[in-house]
Amino acid sequence: MNISSDDEFNYLASIFNDHQLENVPIIAEYRNMIGVDFPFLPVELFKSYVINTKPTAEVIFKSSGTTSSQRSSHHVYDASLYRKLSLLGFEKQFGSVKDACIIALLPSYIDNGDSSLVYMVNHFIDHSQHPESGFIDLDHAKSKITNLQQSRTTTFLFGVSFALIDLAEILSTEFPELCIIETGGMKGQRKEMTRAELHAQIQMAFPRSRIESEYGMTELLSQAYTSDGHWFNPPPWMKVSAVDISDPFNILPIGQRGLLAITDLANYHSCSFIQTRDVGIVNDFGEFTVEGRLDNSDIRGCNLLHP
Repeated sequence: MNISSDDEFNYLASIFNDHQLENVPIIAEYRNMIGVDFPFLPVELFKSYVINTKPTAEVIFKSSGTTSSQRSSHHVYDASLYRKLSLLGFEKQFGSVKDACIIALLPSYIDNGDSSLVYMVNHFIDHSQHPESGFIDLDHAKSKITNLQQSRTTTFLFGVSFALIDLAEILSTEFPELCIIETGGMKGQRKEMTRAELHAQIQMAFPRSRIESEYGMTELLSQAYTSDGHWFNPPPWMKVSAVDISDPFNILPIGQRGLLAITDLANYHSCSFIQTRDVGIVNDFGEFTVEGRLDNSDIRGCNLLHP
């Protein structure tokens, strides 16, 4: 998806907004109820409604969660678009995966099934030509990573946070060709910590490796990655704003902390305008931080639409 300017992005966003208002009833209903022409749809609504401009879906992604919690569902009409843009966004940040080894330590996501993250990483693995690429578990991670380190193979390791801490407790090695990409949280497996604390603990075990983060959601088809362990850099077809926590229809100036609202043009067939519960800051370059999550309170307007 080639987007060369803010004007082009805004033009496409306007077209996408009209298309989704016309074809997704819940988006039109939400706009009418709150009286805002260009609303960001609360992400919680993906738990209760099928948000899709088409009557069918090629694949349905579901969020991670426990059996007692309601999971978000993203009905994806064109999975090839997700595969194409996810790979394009990753390679824009990190370079080609063709000759790299892609490994993934994602136990909680694999256990839940229907994960967009597992689907994406599996596509990266398929795109890689390295024979050692694949999903791993903790029991085999030590020998796998040691072998890759000895062969000095360029390696990307996707890992859920708690599993990376588990790995850091059983393996310590100098592996400069390794880039660790943490994603997700502790999933109730360990005490929550800040991203800086998490990265510092992993870095102690892998002192010469690169430690980065991935930001993605079931409800989005685009991802953002850090390049310094702190600021997430979205791809050209994704923009992030911060809105007032007490008034999510008020977009804040650059540099102010608020709830992150995301425009994702990859979501053409569902909803391109998502109001998250993540708290962070957006800088002058369009990069953003994620500093926590707003819990135990509905974003204003969302509670009106629970069926």
